[in-house]
Amino acid sequence: MTPARAQAPRPFLGIVGFGAFGRLAARHLAGSFRILAFDPAPAARSEPGVVLADLPRVASCPVVVLAVPVGRLRETVAQVAPHLRPGALVLDVGSVKMEPARIMAEGLPPFVDVVATHPLFGPASARDGIAGLKIAVCPLRGRSGRRAAAFLRRALGLDVILTTPEAHDREAALAQGLTHLIARVLVRMEPLPHRITTRSFELIREAVGLVRHDAPEVFDAITRANPYAAEVRRTFFALAAALDAELGTAREEDPTRKARG
Repeated sequence: MTPARAQAPRPFLGIVGFGAFGRLAARHLAGSFRILAFDPAPAARSEPGVVLADLPRVASCPVVVLAVPVGRLRETVAQVAPHLRPGALVLDVGSVKMEPARIMAEGLPPFVDVVATHPLFGPASARDGIAGLKIAVCPLRGRSGRRAAAFLRRALGLDVILTTPEAHDREAALAQGLTHLIARVLVRMEPLPHRITTRSFELIREAVGLVRHDAPEVFDAITRANPYAAEVRRTFFALAAALDAELGTAREEDPTRKARG
């Protein structure tokens, strides 16, 4: 009999930043990797199949995921850089891409591959699984970008969008920035109706529910760190103000008002 071929051990993957998204990533990556995670919070809790370890050990993995807020990325890059191994792949998962791409290009050693990613989902929208959900992938350095995209598509079933940091931020400023902006306004208008509603309103309310519990750092990154967000915001409010003025003028010019009066 030919002896059974020993199965190769799964490679190590390190996650730096083990908050809500870091734990979500670990749950879906645990079938393909042995996962080590680091988080500076003393009360950081683990997930099944994940080993909490110190930063040097986590950063020395062949694949390192930086799952920290965009505002903490620069300091995190500086902390992990001395521990990275030649040939390692480093990815971020931030909601904007131009600034993280600059930070990683400047701060990470030239002997590692770098890919900027943005999973276009979070714990709420991924509660029923991630297959079919979207992820933007921006290869920045090395040859690992295409391989990473293929893995995300094949192993996780994600809809992979290969793009550039600038193209990502231009589209996300409208698609994501406007969603979070409207959601923030509607939350402040609560309580919203639950009985007399249309299907379209229920979809809006559902969209609000998907983002209302996002960490404040996520909202700040989407609305402030994206260089195109301010222009989208100004355009939206200018058009809303113009529509409000049109509605007011139409009411004043209503020929039936005097008759009714």
